[in-house]
Amino acid sequence: MTTSDEKLTVSRKALAINLDNTVFGSFAEIGGGQEVVRRFFQAGGASGTIAKSVSAYDKRYSDAMYCPDKSSKRYVSRERLELMLTTEFDDLHELLNESRSSGTRFFAFADTVSTLNYRKDNNCHGWMGVRFQLNEHEPPNQIIIHVRLYENDNLLQQNTLGVLGVNLLYACFYFWDRPNAFLQSLMDDLNTDRVGITMIHMHGPQLSYVDNRLLGVQLVKNNMTHAIMFDRYGDVQEPDDMFYKKNVLVFRGSFRPITYAGVDILKSSYSLFKKDEDFDKHNTLQLCEITLNNLLESGEFDERDFLDRVDLLNEIGQNVMVSSFREFYKLVDYMSQFRIIKLRVVVGIETFEKVMDPAYYTDLKGGLLIALGKLFPSNMKMYIYPSLNEKHDGVITLNDLNLPEETVHLFHYLRKNRLILDIPNVNHKFLNIFSHMVLENIRQHNPEWEKLVPNYIAERIKERKLFGYTHF
Repeated sequence: MTTSDEKLTVSRKALAINLDNTVFGSFAEIGGGQEVVRRFFQAGGASGTIAKSVSAYDKRYSDAMYCPDKSSKRYVSRERLELMLTTEFDDLHELLNESRSSGTRFFAFADTVSTLNYRKDNNCHGWMGVRFQLNEHEPPNQIIIHVRLYENDNLLQQNTLGVLGVNLLYACFYFWDRPNAFLQSLMDDLNTDRVGITMIHMHGPQLSYVDNRLLGVQLVKNNMTHAIMFDRYGDVQEPDDMFYKKNVLVFRGSFRPITYAGVDILKSSYSLFKKDEDFDKHNTLQLCEITLNNLLESGEFDERDFLDRVDLLNEIGQNVMVSSFREFYKLVDYMSQFRIIKLRVVVGIETFEKVMDPAYYTDLKGGLLIALGKLFPSNMKMYIYPSLNEKHDGVITLNDLNLPEETVHLFHYLRKNRLILDIPNVNHKFLNIFSHMVLENIRQHNPEWEKLVPNYIAERIKERKLFGYTHF
């Protein structure tokens, strides 16, 4: 038997589980072959671990086994995975609970995956999860992940799934109490060129200490994914599900905290979006994006500070993304892989000037031209929020920009084709408000900061003593 601190090969992990006579369960795998359970069969001693192994490739069989009411219409989805885990664990527990020896801890492993098809033109991704007991007769815990498969070969993808599945099941029993070690162990014998883990969710009686939002940010920090998503309720979500056939409006900021100006940006940009002829408010997603670079501004990741930002954004009804993208073209390029109907990105006028500066793209072959090509796919527009013109007591819009001669023709092309648009009807009195002003006033015990943020944000900051606030 191994210790939980010893790093093992995938084969030895499978063998360690097989030799643990307290662990017993079933495997249900759809779409990528029976690659995970095969690893346990090959390791030896599998009869002490595997109660059942099943695949259901025909959709009618899958529906009959896991969703007879056909309430789940997508086969490669979180919903279908959870139905699989529920069915398999309940069947296992009902059939074997009385007959197994004392000390048995049941588990159900499941995955539903779309691996590379014959034409090599499909979206290769899937869901994988484990429902498991840590102690006999106790309610089970559950951990699920979403993965993206990057290899351009079906057999390689199947092999990757097998390795990842063993890592996941092993981590459930040996690293459940150390989330960071859990995450890192998932990539044992793998690398980020082969697979990305875009979402993880843990819950259960022994996992109640886990904050899945922090776990998601660790995925980005560990370079296991480029971005993580939280819905307006603070729950971790998979980007595929959040963006599927949606209109998406993205606003990047520090939101430390969100100010009157930030709220005005959200409202005015949304009002501009509504002017599109086929706009559907029921199919539109507003999103506040925070870069990992912003979260690591002080050199270390402040967990409490991050959660405070997310909580405040959620309380005003905003979804949140944390990404590793510094450049906007990389953000848009990433989001282009999803089935988004229309994408709109909101930036301030000063930031847009930097977007048009060739100096930011010296490491990119093709420079600014390639960057703009990635930044403006057919479904994308950029909304520009103005700034104050301190000299002339007015505002600076796209009409007022003086760009270098080498970029001015590109700028005119973007304007003529309405790929960049000024945001109208903004509240000018908010244009000189910035988050750093709020923080500075809070640090100096200057109550003027309360005039820079909406009343409900000010009340939350005072109630919870956020961002260094103390009563004065």
